[in-house]
Amino acid sequence: MNVDADTPFRLETERLILRDWTVADREPFLRHTNTPDVMRWLGGVLDDTRAGGMIERLDAYRRDFGFTFWVVERKDDGGHLPGEILGFCGLKRANLSPGPLGDMEIGWRFRQDAWGQGYAKEAASAAMHAGFERFEAPYMIALTVLENTPSWGLMLRLGMERRKDLDFEAEGDAAWAKNIAVWSITRRQWEENR
Repeated sequence: MNVDADTPFRLETERLILRDWTVADREPFLRHTNTPDVMRWLGGVLDDTRAGGMIERLDAYRRDFGFTFWVVERKDDGGHLPGEILGFCGLKRANLSPGPLGDMEIGWRFRQDAWGQGYAKEAASAAMHAGFERFEAPYMIALTVLENTPSWGLMLRLGMERRKDLDFEAEGDAAWAKNIAVWSITRRQWEENR
């Protein structure tokens, strides 16, 4: 795998930029995504300690693996403010015990006013492409609680398939999640669906 963790990551789509985090990104990201509606299926609104821990984990993923859940920023599209942070989307190594630890995991979180506009699919498609092409993943997974139908709906639109044999109940800090559903896609499946 040719990954240089010192080289800043930046990926552009038609409407979005996926990029590494800066210190200035943290406040607007949390202001727009750490809300009851956005966090409904993610364990609820984070207190300051848990929010800081989440940001530290995102930094650690980038440092340790060369990829993370990147900032998703809106481009100047004539109708919205360019540079607005819409959420995050990207890749990490699965670390939710006792699930499929170490597998490449794709994930996303978007602010509520960005829902229903295709941003999540656009960003996730780009992240999936990076996972298979740049980071040479043989397959990747996605996780969500079973009740989060919008999230697994996106997983279906990305060509992923449900892996009931890998479903699990989370432990530790995420023990509130009693029904984690696992989805997966192989590189070959991804290539056939492109």
